[in-house]
Amino acid sequence: MSSPVSSPVITTDVPARLDRLPWGRFHWLVVVALGVTWILDGLEVTLAGSVAGALRESPVLQFSASDVGLANSAYLAGAVLGALFFGWLTDRLGRKKLFSITVLLYLVATAATAFSWDLGSFMLFRFLTGAGIGGEYSAINSAIQELIPARRRGWTDLVINGSFWIGAAVAGGASIILLDPRIVDPETGWRLAFFGGAAIGLVILFLRRHIPESPRWLIIHGHAEKAEGIVSQIEAGFERAGHSLPPPTHQARLRARRYTPLRDVFGALFRLYPQRTLLGLCLMAAQAFLYNAIFFTYAMMLTDFYGVPSEEAGYYVLPFALGNVLGPLLLGRLFDTIGRRTMIVFTYGMSGLLLAATGLLFQQGMLDATTQTLCWSVTFFFASAAASSAYLTVAECFPLEVRALAIAIFYAFGTAIGGVMAPWAFSVLIESGSRDQVLLGYLFASALMGLAALVAALLGVRSERQPLESVARPLSWHDDD
Repeated sequence: MSSPVSSPVITTDVPARLDRLPWGRFHWLVVVALGVTWILDGLEVTLAGSVAGALRESPVLQFSASDVGLANSAYLAGAVLGALFFGWLTDRLGRKKLFSITVLLYLVATAATAFSWDLGSFMLFRFLTGAGIGGEYSAINSAIQELIPARRRGWTDLVINGSFWIGAAVAGGASIILLDPRIVDPETGWRLAFFGGAAIGLVILFLRRHIPESPRWLIIHGHAEKAEGIVSQIEAGFERAGHSLPPPTHQARLRARRYTPLRDVFGALFRLYPQRTLLGLCLMAAQAFLYNAIFFTYAMMLTDFYGVPSEEAGYYVLPFALGNVLGPLLLGRLFDTIGRRTMIVFTYGMSGLLLAATGLLFQQGMLDATTQTLCWSVTFFFASAAASSAYLTVAECFPLEVRALAIAIFYAFGTAIGGVMAPWAFSVLIESGSRDQVLLGYLFASALMGLAALVAALLGVRSERQPLESVARPLSWHDDD
């Protein structure tokens, strides 16, 4: 692939120096400051599910079940378009610059949601909120991949993506209070729930000030001195903490470029790595359908089929969220030891089988609200690790120059194929009141997860503990003549 401009070749050991670092305070800062994105997404998605009953009972909005599903689909549509637009900017302008822009958009939009007055305004603000979160995915996943040592990349990425469910638990707990008519007027409570997300956004802006630009991105774009300065500063922190750093083991020779044209992006996806592209699309679409179908509508399931009052739905989120947090936390290290392919096949396959079993038990009337939640919790213990591994796969399997936009493309198309219509479709199935109809939705989601497991078995990439430059050589790589 040719560079858009003729530039001198840069010889650097920056990637090797980042990979040889021991785990330390700097990496925890990256995990906390960037992992908040998934906490926010979990907060938003869970709030949307938890307040579904309040939105339907609101004297101002008076939403039907399908209106709630349509609004949730608007959030996902915003996330798709936001990921594509901001992902393109992330590769051109850098990871760090986009942090503030996407968080500010999220902050303003989620606060505005609290002031919605009809279906149109609610959908618009949810769309913009989704655009901010979607834009975050590209910048955050890129930075995680490029700042975390290779030997810990899998576990770290899975745990950060799994932090979605911390936000889900927080939202579930908050909804118990905010939707309890004895404490807060429900019409005010759901508005306060969305407004609270803006306060968290302010905390993120502070934390992100301490995260540097990706040195790998700086090198590619010709800012070798800045990259050297950032890495030297990180190394100095480890040395002050008493760590003795081994010398780097290899160097990279790269030809700097101002930007990467779209022809190179699509050339990498469809000419250099077509099998990885198919793998990424299958993994992303399957997990997106599963999660968006089940989680956006869980409150309606509890309310319509089990008679759970809408203000008590939050209680059922907590065990559900616990299973989702524990999955990546306990299984994540196996992705770095047993390997990516084996664990992806296992987690996708198990979650598909368990979801089908849950659907059959539900259809036969053998579950109540508690056992339904328990089945969800066990299923999503595996599904959470599977979904996180989809983001890990698309983030590490493509060259650095196109990484952010590649993540955006896979997220966008995966969500568009598997996610945007899922909340609305499942809402319609639930609104029908037919357990047979809901079972069909469960079985379809299960089949998608099984298909993704099969594709992973055939096309999976063995990238565990490998430097990013070995998994996918940068387009700017310069071979000696």
